[in-house]
Amino acid sequence: MPQRLAAEFLGTFWLVFAGCGSAVLAAGFLAPNVLSGGSLHLGIGFLGVALAFGLSVVTMAYAVGHVSGAHFNPAVTIGVAVARRFEWRDVPGYVVSQVAGGLFAGFALWAIARGRPGFDATGHLAANGFGEHSPGGYSLVAVLCTEILLTAMFVYVILGVTDSRAPEGFAPLAIGLTLTLIHLVSIPISNTSVNPARSTGVAFFNGDGAPGQLWLFWLAPIAGAAIAGATFHLITGVDRRDRDITGAIAPEDVAVAEGVDPDAPRRP
Repeated sequence: MPQRLAAEFLGTFWLVFAGCGSAVLAAGFLAPNVLSGGSLHLGIGFLGVALAFGLSVVTMAYAVGHVSGAHFNPAVTIGVAVARRFEWRDVPGYVVSQVAGGLFAGFALWAIARGRPGFDATGHLAANGFGEHSPGGYSLVAVLCTEILLTAMFVYVILGVTDSRAPEGFAPLAIGLTLTLIHLVSIPISNTSVNPARSTGVAFFNGDGAPGQLWLFWLAPIAGAAIAGATFHLITGVDRRDRDITGAIAPEDVAVAEGVDPDAPRRP
């Protein structure tokens, strides 16, 4: 368990630092244009930020997914526990490690961003928000619905691609691309959370109303993940409950594949 929790801390740290860091440091970067005397826009924009979040998950899922299952997200941990693909007794430790990793990333990003003269962290650390704190001015209800829907879809994908019968070795790519797609849809709406640890990690360093709106970015992702966890087997007809999120093959699955009755007595 200590190694699993350390892997979740590390993976969540990288997701928050790389994802939010791309938004804070690189999204709207302007460089002097020596030819015209003005400024040249070299920022990565929404597309670059979306890719950064997706790539952070892909890289860390390949790096430590075999250790912890690569949740990096309290909503995912709760969603797969609801789906009976993860032990409830392990949920608190995972969530604490994920939030700690997110907060450490937020602190690191805050410390680095302040190194630029004139930078004001207040309102500029990629926090999530609704109303006047939404990038596009979207309402509380719009943000709530978006976060529930997108987190549910995210967990549906995770539950599907970590099935032991899915193409082997491609789960991190599918999960990372899904997170990229989610960000392409929802950055203008809420700055995209679908992850309470990501929201918490930067909210308190960002200030400007973000801590007061943090409740929504816990409630909505967890609700969406729980919906997905409770309904995946009903919608898809694929009942993999009581199987680990890593997609490990249970002994009874091996027996069935070999044409052996899994309920037959076995020699010790």
